Amino acid sequence: MSTAAAAYTAVTEAERRSIVIGVLIAMLLAALDQTIVAPAIPTIGAELGDAGYLTWIVSAYFLTATAVTPLYGSLADIHGRRTTLYTAMGIFLAGSLLCALAPSMLVLVLGRAVQGLGGGGLMALAQTVIGDLVPPKERGRFVFYISGTWAIASVAGPVLGGIISEHLDWRVIFWLNLPLAALAFLMTNAPLKRLPWVRREHRLDLRGALLLVTATVLLMLALTWGGTRLPWLSPTLLSLLAAAGLLTVLLAIHLQRTEEPLIPIAVLRNPVVLSATVSVFFAMAAYIGLSVHIPLYLELVQGLGSSYAGLALVGYMGGTVIGANAAARTLQRVRHYKRLPAAGLLLSAAGLCALAYWADSIDTWTTVASIVVIGIGSGAQFPITTVSVQNAVEPHDLGVATGALGFMRSLGSAIGVSVLGAVGTASGIAHGIGVAGSSVPVERLSGSAFVPVFLAAAFCLLLASVSLALMEERPLRGREPSPRGSATEG
Repeated sequence: MSTAAAAYTAVTEAERRSIVIGVLIAMLLAALDQTIVAPAIPTIGAELGDAGYLTWIVSAYFLTATAVTPLYGSLADIHGRRTTLYTAMGIFLAGSLLCALAPSMLVLVLGRAVQGLGGGGLMALAQTVIGDLVPPKERGRFVFYISGTWAIASVAGPVLGGIISEHLDWRVIFWLNLPLAALAFLMTNAPLKRLPWVRREHRLDLRGALLLVTATVLLMLALTWGGTRLPWLSPTLLSLLAAAGLLTVLLAIHLQRTEEPLIPIAVLRNPVVLSATVSVFFAMAAYIGLSVHIPLYLELVQGLGSSYAGLALVGYMGGTVIGANAAARTLQRVRHYKRLPAAGLLLSAAGLCALAYWADSIDTWTTVASIVVIGIGSGAQFPITTVSVQNAVEPHDLGVATGALGFMRSLGSAIGVSVLGAVGTASGIAHGIGVAGSSVPVERLSGSAFVPVFLAAAFCLLLASVSLALMEERPLRGREPSPRGSATEG
C-alpha cells in the first residue's frame, strides 16, 4: 500500500471527522478575520486616533496572509502537517493578543500583520490536511465544506463585527479567537499524530521565499494605495509596480536555477495546475470584487438600507454554496467533471451582462434572483479546481500545489477588489457614498455607474471559464486496495 493510501486509512472515520471539523474551525478563524473587523473600523478610529491609517487594519492582514500562503505548503511537506498547523495557529493567536491589547493604531496594525502571517497558513493547511485524509474521488463533499466555511465567514463576519463593536467592545473581536483556536486544537491534536505524510528531505528555499514575499508585499501595497492614497500613475506607485515585476522575474530565474526551489518547476509546469490556478485567479477577482459592489448597487441605485443590502448578499453567498455542492457531488458520478463549472461560469458572466443591460430598470427582487444565479454559477468552479490540482500532483507535492492554488486565490481576491474598485471610482460610484466612512448615500445614482463594474466582472468570469475549459481532465484517484484486495475503510 502506498504512503498516500496509508494516510487515507491511518485514522478511523470518527477521527477523520474530528480532524476535518477542527481544521475547518481553524480555517474559519482566518476567514472571519478578513471580514469581521470592517464594521468596527469607525469605532476603533474614534478610540485610537490616527484615522489616516484605518485602511491598514484590513490591508495589513491581507498583505501578509497573501504573501505567506505558498510558504506554508512547503513547510507542511518538510516538517509535517501537525507541526506546521499549530505553528500557524500560534502565530495567529499571538497577533490576536497583540490586537486585543493594542494601545495605539500602530500596534494594532502590527498585530493585524502578525495575524495574517498565521492566517495565511491556516487557510492553506486546512485544504492540505483534507487532501491527506481523503482520496480525490471522494474529496468533493469535503471541498464543499470548505466553500461553506468561506460563505459563513463572508456573511457572519460583518454581522458579528457590527454587533460586537456596537453593543460590547471592539477588542472582543480578537479575544473571540482564543476559545475557537482551543476548540480546533482539542479536536485535531490526538488524531493528527496518527496521520502520516510523504516527507520531503529538503531544506526550505529561503532565498525564493524572500523574493516571493517581497514581490507580493510590493504588489499588494501598490494595489492598496492605488486610487486612494496615491494616484494610479504616480511615480511612487509605478515604482512599486516596477519593483514587484523585477522581483518576480528574479524569482522565476531563481526557481529555474536552484536545486531545491520553493515551488518545484514540475508543479508549475503541470498543465492542470496552470489552468486551474489561472481559472481560480480570475474567478476570485470577480467573486470578491462583486461582494463589495453588489451591496453598493442595492443601496445607491435601488435605495435599500445597509441591513437589507447585507441580507441580499446572503443570497449571493448562499448561491455560491449551492453551486459548490452541486459540482462537488458530480465528481463521483460523471467523467467530464469540468463541464458543469465551466458552464456555470459562463452562466454567471451572462447574468452579469444582463444585470448591466437592465441596471437602470431592474427591480429589487429580480436583482436578488440574478445575484443568486450568479453565485451558483461561480461557486461550481471552486471544488473542481481544488480537487483537480491535488489529483494532478504527486503526494509529496500536495502541500506545495495546494499552497500555490491558495496564493492565486488570495492574489485574485486582492486584485479583484482593487481593479473593480478603480473601475467603479472612474464611473462615479464614489459620488454616491457619504463622507467620514458612512455608507449612507447622499444621492441616488443611475444604474449606468455600475455597468462598467458588472462588465469587468463578467470578463473575468469569461476568462476563468476559458481557462477551466482548457484544463486536462484526468481520472480521479480513489482508494488503493489493501493487500487483501478489498477496499479499506477509514
